[in-house]
Amino acid sequence: MLTFEEKLEIIESFEELTRHNVSLGRVNFHFEGSIREKKTVVYHLHPNGNGFVYTAHLNDYPSDAKGMTNIRDCSEEDLRRIIAASIDSLLTEELADFEPFSDEPWVNANGQELTLTREDADTWSVYADDMLDGIFTTYDEAASYLDQEGFSKKTR
Repeated sequence: MLTFEEKLEIIESFEELTRHNVSLGRVNFHFEGSIREKKTVVYHLHPNGNGFVYTAHLNDYPSDAKGMTNIRDCSEEDLRRIIAASIDSLLTEELADFEPFSDEPWVNANGQELTLTREDADTWSVYADDMLDGIFTTYDEAASYLDQEGFSKKTR
């Protein structure tokens, strides 16, 4: 396992990343050139060697619910590869698995209507007319919210 200092040296060799010190001695690295809303490439690199790299749009890396892959046990080669892939993913606007989505109306028992919209590959929004009601990272989260609020898909 690479030490904290070794990981810092590798990460800092990516000139496009900007270091941000956070609490408890942890460090984040942002990619300001991202064309996506997401800018954090390395998240909470800790002096104990633990940390995460953003890989939500990469199929080759297992990621958690936040789209992060743990880099605790990465070799130098693996760390360089995963960081480069993360940066590349933040330069790509369209994803192969991003499918167009038509606005989906949902209605409750009182006839009130909300609209579920896919904003981009990472964002689902619920609107009441033109007013934003909620933002979610997956369709299932948005649908669950609507269901809990007493709404169901409107049949056309």
